[in-house]
Amino acid sequence: MDVNEFKKRGKEMIDFIAEYYENVDNMPPMSSVKPGYLYSLIPHEAPEEPESFENIQQDIETKIMPGMMHWQSSNFFGWYPSSGSFPAMLGDMVSSMFSIIGFNWICSPAATELETVVMDWLGKLIGLDSRFMAIKEDGTEGDGGGVIQGTASEAHIVVMIAAREMAVDRLKSYGMNSNDIDMIRHTLVAYFSDQTHSAGQKATSIIGCQARIIPSDASFRLTKCALQAAITKDRQDGLIPFFVCATFGTTNTAAIDDLYGIADVADSEHLWLHIDAAYAGAALVCPEFRPLARGIERAHSFNFNAHKWLLTNFDCSALWVADSTHLVNALSIEREYLPKVKGATDFVKDYRNWELPLGRRFRSLKLWFVMRMYGASGIRAYIRKHVKEAKWLEAQLLEDGRFEIMAP
Repeated sequence: MDVNEFKKRGKEMIDFIAEYYENVDNMPPMSSVKPGYLYSLIPHEAPEEPESFENIQQDIETKIMPGMMHWQSSNFFGWYPSSGSFPAMLGDMVSSMFSIIGFNWICSPAATELETVVMDWLGKLIGLDSRFMAIKEDGTEGDGGGVIQGTASEAHIVVMIAAREMAVDRLKSYGMNSNDIDMIRHTLVAYFSDQTHSAGQKATSIIGCQARIIPSDASFRLTKCALQAAITKDRQDGLIPFFVCATFGTTNTAAIDDLYGIADVADSEHLWLHIDAAYAGAALVCPEFRPLARGIERAHSFNFNAHKWLLTNFDCSALWVADSTHLVNALSIEREYLPKVKGATDFVKDYRNWELPLGRRFRSLKLWFVMRMYGASGIRAYIRKHVKEAKWLEAQLLEDGRFEIMAP
């Protein structure tokens, strides 16, 4: 495919995408194919000779489309949404155009610096404390900052590794050496409620610590008292509490944990407090919902998925840390092929040290497109419209009389 054919096919593909969105509400949202359907429809080996774009396009329509769940349909209510928008798609197109592997600042300075700026934009938009900003109000570099992860599951792993680094530093301050600490790493304990996303428990399996699952209360919340009781017992049993995840909008019921009370316990027990707001965090763009999140200003890290409720196509999981020191120390590995900036390094972030993968896409572009083309007012209007619709539905269910609202 040369550039002229690319222009032709690209325009055709834009038309195909636009027609899909114009008609998606008329399609059954759920696929009805049986497992293994595609294996019988496509060749079992890659083609030896090039195929035409027309044939590939036809196969998308006749073979791929029947096996698709239409997450963007207004009739889709299967899980939390995977939101998207045309501005985000355009941003993704530009990212694909550059096709960079942006593991550090030198790779593409604009990719690193746009992510730093856009994450500060987004942090301010949802009312995060200034501790989480990369750039202070006076224009100097801060200790915190934001980074785009692929998913909230990745964010869980990353911040748990940082929390372990913080716990190890604390043990060293008590006089323990590295060998002694290695012998007791398995006694580190992370705390979750029975409503916390499964990503938390998976993260403990990956980094090799224990997971303590605490029963939630009648409102499906993790409470201060329950957390403190679990920690007290574990300390009596010779274990080392180091991390707690509080949730702003649980997956099952959208419940909000006792964030402020949990922060009290985290402070007194020297735990890293991570707040998982994967779904509901987007609501914080509206100031009227921020009182529900009292306590997030005391967290060590905060995460929400812009690809769930903020008009940004998957993947775009926004993670902030109040102090990046433990995160960078834990994940930084130097090699000859990973050159560092010489001289002044203000505002130079090597985001490979803020995440698990080395390579990373230019994901901030699509978020930048969304925030500029909708504006803060448009994003707030989008969220408020959905909240209004949810309240309408609740009123209809209660008026009907056959339904019960199971969670506040």
